Formats: sequence, C-alpha cells, structure tokens
Amino acid sequence: MRTLNIAISDLEFDKFGLRSNSLSFSDFIDIISRELSKQRLTESLTLAKKFGLSDMTMDAITREVKAVRKSAKNHS
Repeated sequence: MRTLNIAISDLEFDKFGLRSNSLSFSDFIDIISRELSKQRLTESLTLAKKFGLSDMTMDAITREVKAVRKSAKNHS
C-alpha cells in the first residue's frame, strides 16, 4: 500500500469536517464527491432562480419534458 500526502489549510480541514490527519482514499473520495455535489446543487439552484425555473409547477415541468422529448423524437 502507498501513502499519499496532501496539504490543506486549517480552514479547509474544518470545512470538510475532518477529524484526523489520516484517512483512507475512499473516505477522501467521498468527502470530495459530497463537496462537489453541494457546489453543483448550489449552482443549479442559482440558475433555476435566474431563469425562473424555480417557480415552475410539477405539471409545467412535465409538459416541458414531454415537449422536448417529442421534439427530439421528431428530429431523429
């Protein structure tokens, strides 16, 4: 087994909720994946608000999805 050393700031250490200076690679991947997911979700919410999508009802979303699928099928 190999050891990989990664230097991070105290702020990042606290931000990611790390408790130990040593963790497994799979734990490291889980932590990074969660952070990236949070960032993508935040970005998606920002874009949804910007373009008025956050105000759409489920019926409106369903109609939009059906229209896009129908259009894609007609262009195939």
